[in-house]
Formats: sequence, C-alpha cells, structure tokens
Amino acid sequence: MQIQINTGHNIEGHQALTAELSSVVESALDRLSDQITQVTVRLNDENSDKKGGNDDIRCSIEAHLAGRQPVAVSHQAATVAQAVEGAADKLANLLQSTLDRLHDQTRHRAQERKHDPGLPEEQPTEPS
Repeated sequence: MQIQINTGHNIEGHQALTAELSSVVESALDRLSDQITQVTVRLNDENSDKKGGNDDIRCSIEAHLAGRQPVAVSHQAATVAQAVEGAADKLANLLQSTLDRLHDQTRHRAQERKHDPGLPEEQPTEPS
C-alpha cells in the first residue's frame, strides 16, 4: 500500500509530519492493506486567512482498492492529528463495509447458481 501525503500551503509538510501521518493511516487501514493499492491524504487549513476557528483543519483521504473505483472521505477537526485520525477511521469503516457488501453479493450469486445450474458460471476477476 503506497501512501502519499499532500499539504496545503498553510500546513508545513515536513518529513516528521509525513512519517507520523503515514503511520496513523497505515495503522487504521492495516487489516485491509492487502486490498488497497494507493492512499492519498490531503490536508488543508480551511480558514487560514482568518487565523483561528474551530475544526478548521480538513483531511481528505482517497483509497484505491484493487480492481475497484477509488473511494474518498473527509474529516474536519481542530488539529492535523485529529483530522487525519478521524478521516482514517471513516475510511477504514467505509472500506470494510464496501468489501463486506461485495463479499455478500458474491456469496449470493454463488448460491443462486447452486440452485439454478442453468446459470452461467462467473469467472473470478484478477485485481489489477
């Protein structure tokens, strides 16, 4: 799983921050990492021109599942760490529910074929 961190012009994207944020994202997505090819994290200070305010840091995370369209979530919080943790948790939940739904659909199709042998058998697709 490749992780890319992008920061807006009002958030310093130094190496230590990148390493810390990558670690948070890896930890949240660990159980799904074999299904994810790429993750892009974007951080922005939503009201940097106003200098202050609550929940002004927005973290958007986009994940690419093998063989599927990318999915994205965002979370706003008062700090960079809180924004990334919130978005990473949302993404993990979204990906898990998406994969569970796909698994249920595949199982349902297999049961239909079992009960109706006239249906053509689906060929498994290899992730790209």
